[in-house]
Amino acid sequence: MEEILADPAHQAYGEEIARRGAVSGGARLRPVADATTVRVRDGETLVSDGPFAETKDFVGGIDIIECADLDDAIAIAAKHPYAGRGCVEVRPVWE
Repeated sequence: MEEILADPAHQAYGEEIARRGAVSGGARLRPVADATTVRVRDGETLVSDGPFAETKDFVGGIDIIECADLDDAIAIAAKHPYAGRGCVEVRPVWE
């Protein structure tokens, strides 16, 4: 865990979330059918509806971030360090 916290990309992401005043915590997720998957390849943000699931994938963690709308959530997800080498799944929480 200390290695991740020392990573400049993760530090920058954490600072961005803090700058936004977003709330972090846990909540029940909506079904994977409601997911939006975000990847960044060669500087281009790629967005697809639905989950991205392979047996090689794993859930490395969960960030609960308050966003104005899906576009805002995609912009934040694109800044996550893992979007550049894996993917970040965006899902709404149950109201």
